[in-house]
This record gives sequence, structure tokens and C-alpha cells, in this order.
Amino acid sequence: MWKCPKCGKEFKNTNQSHYCGEKPKTVEEYIMRQDSEKQADLLTIRQALQQSLPEAEERISWGMPTYWKKHNILHFAASQKHIGFYPGPQAVVQFEKELKNYSTDKGTIRIPYGKVDTDLIKRLPYGARAQEIMHKCNIPDTKQKIYDICWKFF
Repeated sequence: MWKCPKCGKEFKNTNQSHYCGEKPKTVEEYIMRQDSEKQADLLTIRQALQQSLPEAEERISWGMPTYWKKHNILHFAASQKHIGFYPGPQAVVQFEKELKNYSTDKGTIRIPYGKVDTDLIKRLPYGARAQEIMHKCNIPDTKQKIYDICWKFF
């Protein structure tokens, strides 16, 4: 067991990444608590999501930045070597070809620092969920309809 010299918490892994003290209350506070070299990429993701999801509420959920409207839309979090981006399993499947250069698991995309693709980040929240709804409702595919439909169902 490893004990953090700052807060005294114990962990299985040596130098386990964690928060010493109180968890952040806002997304801005979360980003500002990260190492300075990670902040630029986290701010880039935040700005892309604010543009892509203008009606979503930013909040901290599960200790990480979350975009929410009636339910959690997605989360992201800083890790030592990458940003964990959590848009859900459908988005990972739908964007499989575009994500080939990233490490992925069910619902998880690991984005290395310095490799943030803002255009992809902006599309990920809409992709799979909108396509699923449009397919079930026999609605033709257009970007504006995807946006409109997502906000009706989010």
C-alpha cells in the first residue's frame, strides 16, 4: 500500500493519481487543478464541447467534468498520459474508423495529450444516439436534424 504524503490516503498503486482534499465543484476548477501542461488540452476539449452542446449543463459528476441535459451525455477526465473521454459505447462503435489511432474500450476513448481532434470531439456526442433515433423514425440524415433530434431526446 502507498500512502499519499500530502493527504494521508492509502492506495494500492504507488503515486496513485487522486485529489488531496475537497473535490472540485466546477469544470473550470477541475481543469485549473491539473498540471499546467495538461490544462491546454482540457480547455480545448471543454471549448469544443461548449460549442457542440450549447444547451448542456456543465457539472462535476463522478469527480470529472460532465455534460448533462436530463441525463449524463458524456464525461472527460485527466489521466497521467492521456485524457479519458467517455461518450458511451455507441459513439465508440459509430466512430470506430475515426478512432483507429486512439486506444478505446467500451464507451471509453483515450486521447493522448497533444492529440486532441476538436472536430471529432464536437461530433462524438451526437453520432450514435442521433443515428439510432433517426433510423428508428425513418428520418433522413442531415447535420441540423441530428442536432435538433438529439436535443429533443437528451
